[in-house]
Amino acid sequence: MTRPQTIQIFLPDGNPRSVRIAELTNRVVKAVLVPRNKMDYIASREELSNVGIYFLFGTSEEKARPLVYIGEAEDCLDRLRSHNRNKEFWSHAVVMISKINAFTKSHVKYLESVAVEKAKQVNRFDTENANIPTRSFVTESMEADLLDSFETMGVLLSTLGYPIFDDLAKSTVSKKEILYLKSTESSAEGDLVDDGFVVFKGARIRVKETGSFHKYMRDLRARMVEEGIMIQNGEHYILQEDHLFGSPSTAAAVVLGRNTNGWMKWKDKDGKTLDELKRQ
Repeated sequence: MTRPQTIQIFLPDGNPRSVRIAELTNRVVKAVLVPRNKMDYIASREELSNVGIYFLFGTSEEKARPLVYIGEAEDCLDRLRSHNRNKEFWSHAVVMISKINAFTKSHVKYLESVAVEKAKQVNRFDTENANIPTRSFVTESMEADLLDSFETMGVLLSTLGYPIFDDLAKSTVSKKEILYLKSTESSAEGDLVDDGFVVFKGARIRVKETGSFHKYMRDLRARMVEEGIMIQNGEHYILQEDHLFGSPSTAAAVVLGRNTNGWMKWKDKDGKTLDELKRQ
């Protein structure tokens, strides 16, 4: 969705970092964000004792990307309680339910399958689901309604800070917006996006690292190699997929194998730096 929209976020306990309930004012889907330490509080409310689809979000020191697990349940509160006992990685859950209690088991199984498939395709998060679930049968008219609900879910997830369905592909970027980084040993193309800087698949990344290279950067590159995000080919790594970094400088440092200011290194086709384009 790219049109203007109104999203309402309700803070049931008044704390903006606690439970948040988000909805588009003209849609039937409602998102409930639950920090893991608020399980007792959310259990005192009625929202999650309902049929829905849920997303567990977290991070791992062993992974270069954040993590997500996607599931469905007839009683989402009961399922979250189970995951609270048995799954270690997650810190926040987002549960999608119908404001008018319209979802059935078949509906959420269909949405779960669509969500896992799309998350794996976009690949912004490491999807903890091993396989794409079987898609339940729904009528053609219901499929249209569910895909509309799925689109709403993507907007709500992005609003809450989890853009797992937002495509990073180079094909979605105007040629005028593509930025370049070139040195004698490296070359890459990328783009400044809302939540960081994406380097596009095929980048040639310098293998050798300078002695003063930050440990965080060394560890990040090591995780990217371990996960197959970049693969060594002679004196270079080749980036195997579009990859999102937290900042232009982190992206440039990973490509060059040394500490650097990405705002000065990334340039457009006319040689203007990212700093000139966006900060001056």
